[in-house]
Formats: sequence, C-alpha cells, structure tokens
Amino acid sequence: MLEWLGNTPYALWILESIYGWAIMLTIHAFGNAIVVGTIVIVALRLSGTFRPLPYTLMRRLIPLIWIGVVVQAFSGFSLFLTKPVRYLGDGLFQWKLGLVVAGIVATIYLQSLLKREAAGWEETNSVSTNGLRLATIAGLIWAGVLIMGRLTAYVGQLYHA
Repeated sequence: MLEWLGNTPYALWILESIYGWAIMLTIHAFGNAIVVGTIVIVALRLSGTFRPLPYTLMRRLIPLIWIGVVVQAFSGFSLFLTKPVRYLGDGLFQWKLGLVVAGIVATIYLQSLLKREAAGWEETNSVSTNGLRLATIAGLIWAGVLIMGRLTAYVGQLYHA
C-alpha cells in the first residue's frame, strides 16, 4: 500500500514536477511558523512577557494554532506521500509524528485551561502554575516538532540516500 501511495499521480507531481515539492515545503514551513510562533507568543505571555496583552486574548490565538496544524497536516501528508516507505522507516520521522500527537494533546489542554482560567488570571494579574507549566510544555513540544522535521529532512537523508 505504501508503494502505491508513493506512485499516485499526486505524489509523483509533488516529487517530479518543478514546483510541487517547493510549493508543499513552503506551505509546510508557513504551517510550522504559524504553530510555533503563536504558541511561543502564548507561552511568553503566560510567563509574564507582553504584559499589555490581556490573558483573555490568548484564547483567541488558539484557533490560529489549529489553522497552522491543519496546514501542517495537509502539506506534511503531501510530502510524506512522495517517500512513504523511507519516512516510516526513519526513526526521526517517527519521533516527529509522536511529538505532533503530543503537541496536539498539549494544545487541547492549553485551550481548555485558557477557557476556564484566563478571566481569573486577568483579575489577579497572575497565571496559575498549571497554566505556566502547560504553556511551556506545549511550546517545547512544538519546537521539538520543528527540530525533528529539520533533522528528518537532513540527517534522515544520510541514512536513506
């Protein structure tokens, strides 16, 4: 089945056309930038930076993270289709996928915590330990996704040339 996926017209267009790979890689980079950039803003705000931004505003940034996740999923799957056997055999890629799942779970919890507690944080001008911890963990996980993606692209190539 994996070989069939790698030989679909869509996968071949991405891999063999002049623009396919570049387009998908660019879209994937923008998805990464949206997710990691936004989660870093949220984590920094919850840690006390960007004080003029209300904590309740962080709730409105979470949908932007989900848009980035969808962009990453679409473009990432498109890139995966070009070499599915290679990617699934790459330990770095497996780590990346595991971190993506962990990042999604952490973001769901962060979103839920922001819905419940952000208004209270506004009143006390203080973030709960759970809020700070969860924002830090989510930020580190998504940064790990970014790092594993880069390592998959470069280090993984050394083992599967």
